[in-house]
Amino acid sequence: MGASYVNAAAGETELLPDVSSINQVTESVCRVTEQPAPKGWWMLFIPSLALLGLLVACIGYLVTVGTGTWGNNSPVAWAWDITNFVWWIGIGHAGTLISAVLFLFRQKWRTSINRFAEAMTIFAVMCAGIYPALHTGRPWFDYYMFPLPNQMQMWPNFKSPLMWDIFAVSTYFTISLLFWYTGLIPDLATLRDRSKNTFRRAVYGFFALGWRGSNRHWQHYERAYLILAAISTPLVLSVHSIVSFDFATSVIYGWHTTIFPPYFVAGAVFSGFALVMTLLLVTRSVFKLYDLVTLKHLELMNKFILGTAWLVGYAYAMEFFVAWYSGNEYEQFVFLNNRLNPFEAPYWWSYWAMVICNVIIPQVYWWKRMRTSIPVMFVVSIFVNIGMWFERFVIIVTSLHRDFLPSAWGVFHPTWVDICMYLGTFGLFMSAFLLFIRWIPMIAIAEVKMVLPFAQPHHAPAVALSEDLQATPVQEGALAAG
Repeated sequence: MGASYVNAAAGETELLPDVSSINQVTESVCRVTEQPAPKGWWMLFIPSLALLGLLVACIGYLVTVGTGTWGNNSPVAWAWDITNFVWWIGIGHAGTLISAVLFLFRQKWRTSINRFAEAMTIFAVMCAGIYPALHTGRPWFDYYMFPLPNQMQMWPNFKSPLMWDIFAVSTYFTISLLFWYTGLIPDLATLRDRSKNTFRRAVYGFFALGWRGSNRHWQHYERAYLILAAISTPLVLSVHSIVSFDFATSVIYGWHTTIFPPYFVAGAVFSGFALVMTLLLVTRSVFKLYDLVTLKHLELMNKFILGTAWLVGYAYAMEFFVAWYSGNEYEQFVFLNNRLNPFEAPYWWSYWAMVICNVIIPQVYWWKRMRTSIPVMFVVSIFVNIGMWFERFVIIVTSLHRDFLPSAWGVFHPTWVDICMYLGTFGLFMSAFLLFIRWIPMIAIAEVKMVLPFAQPHHAPAVALSEDLQATPVQEGALAAG
């Protein structure tokens, strides 16, 4: 039963060496939703609810008083609001990459972490959408941004990259939600069939859409999952590229550069993997999921973080090269004076914090001992998320605070509303994420079963193991039903 189908001579190892049966996967994941929440979950959920309440209060205050409560000024008209918007959008990119792109490349290690990443994408986009909606100043008129008939004959300017943002982000959210929900259907049916409570059985049964695990159900499921993965893959490149056009299509020095689309995509994947790592390490520890999320999964993610750190570092270097090669004194001033010079630039510290967190610290992953150390992983992931926030801050604020007219130069200082709203978005994100891991299978049960060494259809007939470990040949599709 526990036969291995890896090439030991080539250095291959099993992804899930400690899983001895198919039923063990079901039990390990479902017990999280069936048993009372542990103390660790409540210790995270209660502060998250408090921060969510803070967010609601800040939004109410902002709508009542106006956007002047933010620290935005002239010339820094975009500040923490757009910085946080781009940061949250970037975090959601890892979900699409892990789920869709790695699925199309048949990377089996994604199965233990893709559900985390997909959920993180949805919640991060929810947090990001708050800022542009409020930045308009009159959010009750935001429906003007959609091509809807209205009595004032006002129509969106589709030449504006801000309008491209709306359609790109809304499309990204919709496709990500559909992809996430489609993958959930077999697992929701598993919870439905295991439910001993009538209400739980009715709720899970409603969202399972009548799933019975028949061959026809699996055919439709796999076709839909593949189509959604194919649709989602271009979004990895398109969404954050379009977000970068908010800056790249302007004439402001520090923004007007063609490197921004790939630069933003690499940074988004970088920050997304880092946050997945942070959440995964905490959840893995709280719910004792060591047999399903192994050190091999974590090490592979760390290799992604190391690779994207080099891409981001290359982009930082190219910004300076382009400024120097252009021969444009204004472009050179932005990079040499506004960002680097500690004697002249008021935000020089933010630039060096960005470089240290995003480029220097991840280099520890060149050593396998560091790539497989849980404390090191957690610390590095925190630093990367901090550094990526500073990256967005550097791009936005340091390019704006010194304009063409020296008498109009100004410095941005965040207000208490800026700070509290940012903390509040963490409350929204964490509240939604904690409810997700409490009531929905946080690991894709059906997909994990497909990569078990004793369940590989290429090597042996697919078998479904009942709880008394009696094996019977079945169709491949029914294996994942457990």
